[in-house]
Amino acid sequence: MSSAFEVRGGNRLKGEIVPQGAKNEALQIISAVMLTPEKVTITNIPDIVDVNLLIELLGDAGVKINRISRDTCEFQADNVDLKYLEGPEYKKKSGKLRGSVMIAGPLLARFGRAFIPKPGGDKIGRRRLDTHIIGFQNLGARFVYDADDNYFRLETDTGGLKGTYMLLDEPSVTGTANIVMAAVMASGVTTIYNAACEPYLQQLCKMLNRMGARISGIGSNLLTIEGVKYLGGCEHSMLPDMIEIGSFIGLAAMTQSEITIKNAGVEHLGIIPEKFRQLGIQIDIRGNDIYIPSQDSYEIQTFLDGSILTISDHPWPGFTPDLLSIVLVVATQAKGSVMIHQKMFESRLFFVDKLIDMGAQIVLCDPHRAVVIGLGRQHALRGITMSSPDIRAGVSLLIAALSAEGKSIIQNIDQIDRGYQYIDERLRNLGADIKRV
Repeated sequence: MSSAFEVRGGNRLKGEIVPQGAKNEALQIISAVMLTPEKVTITNIPDIVDVNLLIELLGDAGVKINRISRDTCEFQADNVDLKYLEGPEYKKKSGKLRGSVMIAGPLLARFGRAFIPKPGGDKIGRRRLDTHIIGFQNLGARFVYDADDNYFRLETDTGGLKGTYMLLDEPSVTGTANIVMAAVMASGVTTIYNAACEPYLQQLCKMLNRMGARISGIGSNLLTIEGVKYLGGCEHSMLPDMIEIGSFIGLAAMTQSEITIKNAGVEHLGIIPEKFRQLGIQIDIRGNDIYIPSQDSYEIQTFLDGSILTISDHPWPGFTPDLLSIVLVVATQAKGSVMIHQKMFESRLFFVDKLIDMGAQIVLCDPHRAVVIGLGRQHALRGITMSSPDIRAGVSLLIAALSAEGKSIIQNIDQIDRGYQYIDERLRNLGADIKRV
């Protein structure tokens, strides 16, 4: 497979684009099929590396998989091979994919044991598993860490998991999802306070309830789960990917393009459209579509007292950290200045050196904060050769390259393919000059 994009920037794009199914939802929902021996049908699955790797892992572990179409799959976990999940092949394969940790909750709930490799995925600083492990311990699981293999082994007593009250130390989305999946079949009542309440987690809880779970408080940070003995099959459709939608809004602004994002799941986007409006981007919501008109310029708002705007990440319903890289890039061509404060992950702003090489004016204050001084299009960015450090930075650099003068080469695009399906093909349909080399 090609490992670089060659991009010639400066084209104004035009047309309609449909966002893929949500990557972060898919990893949770597909893991949940392990909770039942019955058939589960899932639609709007994104055709991306991370999700396909998880589906492959489940298939290797004995789950029957029937891929009906590119975005629809039937799963049936009626003959799971637990020996495979303890073996070296699973350790090697699952270590490449951070999302594989999501299988642990369902395995603990249904079989009383689970295995977690040290996580792979993005190079964006430490990403702890403490919330997952402590949650499982609260439910009565024991864990052993094998330092030689970088491997966690979890198991329950003969009585299985037991419901309890827990206060999470952080509203981790994957941590909450994993604990919820473990708790749905625990005996008694589990109460999770400071739970994540992202739309993806709400989707998981609604799906589990359709399978026979009893979860209340969905959409809040206080979840109550009455354990049940058995879960059945169901059908589920993914939400559109809000990170893709934010990326396309940013792309339209940077390239002065007129783009309509179709079927955008507008009611689930929370504060995202408002944050882009704060950068001066015109956004017209038409039913379930988002229309971004071609804008020659956009101006960053200030706070009411005239001080510089700060955009920071915050647990839902605050602004998602996955879009801060996009906001930072978009601000480089705005009029005005903005402070970007990435609270959740270290190292996620370290891609700004590439933007500075392209001519952007950015001051990196520390690993968590950067000040962007918008050039108001006085100087276009210039194309360079660069490498993608993680999924979101990779797409941010791609947006920068599409707006820049001249040719850019983006290497290590495997990172982009992990999160965005056929991104080059879909952008070409809008008029972008992009090819794999």
